[in-house]
Amino acid sequence: MAQERIVTEIDELRRRIDEIDRRLVDLLNARAACALAIGQAKKVAGMSVYQPDREAEVLTHVQTINQGPLDNGAMKRLFERVIDEARRLERLADVQ
Repeated sequence: MAQERIVTEIDELRRRIDEIDRRLVDLLNARAACALAIGQAKKVAGMSVYQPDREAEVLTHVQTINQGPLDNGAMKRLFERVIDEARRLERLADVQ
């Protein structure tokens, strides 16, 4: 009986993770759309895609608002990847 209860609990937690993943995908794509728009605006303004001060600001911000259980190092690494992908999209906007 106890094992069945544990399996049921695991299944429920996995369903929650699936829903959270769906929301994360939606949010990441919304963020990417903003990055594309920023890339287009930078192109018009003749600005560089790479803005190290802004990237540092974002990394500091996400670590400041982080309440765990992921530690700040993990949050920084995740957002470094998010920023890399956003920069890639901005460069695509620069080419078009």
